[in-house]
Amino acid sequence: MLRKLAAEALGTLFLLATVVGSGIMAENLAAGNDAVALIGNTLATGAILAVLITMFGPISGAHFNPAVTLAFLLRREIAPGAASAYVVIQVIAGLAGVALAHLMFDLDVLQASTKARTGTGQWLAEGVATFGLVATILATLKARPSAVAAMVGLYISAGYWFTASTSFANPAVTVARAFTDTFSGIAPAHMPAFIAAQFVGAVLATGLFGWLFREE
Repeated sequence: MLRKLAAEALGTLFLLATVVGSGIMAENLAAGNDAVALIGNTLATGAILAVLITMFGPISGAHFNPAVTLAFLLRREIAPGAASAYVVIQVIAGLAGVALAHLMFDLDVLQASTKARTGTGQWLAEGVATFGLVATILATLKARPSAVAAMVGLYISAGYWFTASTSFANPAVTVARAFTDTFSGIAPAHMPAFIAAQFVGAVLATGLFGWLFREE
């Protein structure tokens, strides 16, 4: 279990350092062009997900995401105690990843985001994004387990562009991004609705794909 938690911690830390760090770098270089900045943020996030899942999948399953952990808990593929430990370490490591990104770019370590991300369209987008992410994981595990890392990276890259919320799809990521007042941030007051929508999407995907792949 200690090795699994270490893998979850390292993976989530690097994920958030990449999401936030690439957002800072992209915004610095894009000269005010948000589309160009989002392209840079998208490419880095999709790439690091593929790398991290390949690295840590054999150790912990490479969840890096409480919504994914919930899906496996509902499928009885992880014990409740282990799932709780995963979620705690994911949140802590996510916050550490944000702090690391701030340090690398000589920014204040402690920040609160002022970026508004709210409204029914954004909440629906987070539900859809998380539903699709969990569906991608479960379906690819069934069809071609070796392709999970690539498929998750590709799905999130697409999600940055087809969802109104830019596809956070991860409660730990959402919490961490509330503490960066940079390109990838979310105002802390808008965080709870995102997280609620993400868990709803994860539960719906788990139920539907459990039924689709049920063996008679």
